[in-house]
Amino acid sequence: MFEWFKRFWHRHRTKLLVTGAVVGGAVLLGKYASWKLNELRDKEALDYLALTRRQHHFDSNQRTCNMTVLQMIPSLREKLMVLLNSEALTAQLKTKPNNKLDIWEQLKIVSFTRTIVAVYSSCMLVVLLRIQLNIIGGYMYLDSQQMHNSNTSQQKATQEIQQRYLATIQHLLEKGLQDLIRCVKTAVEAILSCMSLKQGISLQEVETTIGRIRSLVESEKASEFDDTHSLCKYMLPNEDTNMEENPLLRQLYLETKDMLESQDCHRVLSLCLDTGFSRLNDSVAEFYKPADSSNGINLHHVTLPLAKVIPVMNGQIHSICSDSPNHFIQDLLLMQRVKDFAANVYEAFSQEETKSVMSP
Repeated sequence: MFEWFKRFWHRHRTKLLVTGAVVGGAVLLGKYASWKLNELRDKEALDYLALTRRQHHFDSNQRTCNMTVLQMIPSLREKLMVLLNSEALTAQLKTKPNNKLDIWEQLKIVSFTRTIVAVYSSCMLVVLLRIQLNIIGGYMYLDSQQMHNSNTSQQKATQEIQQRYLATIQHLLEKGLQDLIRCVKTAVEAILSCMSLKQGISLQEVETTIGRIRSLVESEKASEFDDTHSLCKYMLPNEDTNMEENPLLRQLYLETKDMLESQDCHRVLSLCLDTGFSRLNDSVAEFYKPADSSNGINLHHVTLPLAKVIPVMNGQIHSICSDSPNHFIQDLLLMQRVKDFAANVYEAFSQEETKSVMSP
């Protein structure tokens, strides 16, 4: 029997070696393929988990942003009503003073200025908070990932950093708002100063007047933002010395400035302004409708004395900057371009390679 096996081995040695090599290689290849497949599955599962975690963080961040905007709008309204106090002028008119005409002229300017500033500042608040909260949101996501992966509690974007960074929104609500009021008021005076209170004005003429005021406001250039939207200077201070002491705060400031100067931001802000002023025109149009509108009258053929349009414009702030539910602001927040812009900002700042400042 042993001799038979020996002869069989000598006769078929090459075949047996080849067969053994093939079978052994196939087994090893199968094990490697199985290991590689499991590795790919694990990687896909981890990638999906990371994507899901980031999407959840982004969605939560957007809800926070929306709530923050809606909470800040009433404060904006109060500031505008103090800085542009048309109610005081209205109260003076009720006393039938001798300078009644002068007060009416002041009321004309203040009413249009306040409403137009309300649209501008609301749109700027929506865009600026979208930028700021998604930038800091990206930093916070990277912090959470770092803590999750390395089991460390160290944070770069600490609570103090977040608060100090987000506090820069006060520029828009204080000095920026005051500068914007001066700019808009100058434009309103240039357009409305020659219009008589008794002059009949159609809805189309109201829209045209607002458009002319917008052109004057938005054509103004600031030397610090030569190639950018003229409204940037109202949203962010040119320099913030309080941020110089902290490299991360300085980086956040510069990144916010870069985003405000980007073409994407300009397009989104312009779209918000177009939407906001379109909604304002629609709201004013309601007051041009006759009591009996069954005759199908073309509103563009209806005229009202400017003196009757002034109270209409004066009251628009209460719908533009109303408490919740605020349909004016909700229309801006729900615009797809605004959502896409927010997603792009968050995506840019939640990627590790974009955060050189966070490297040790």
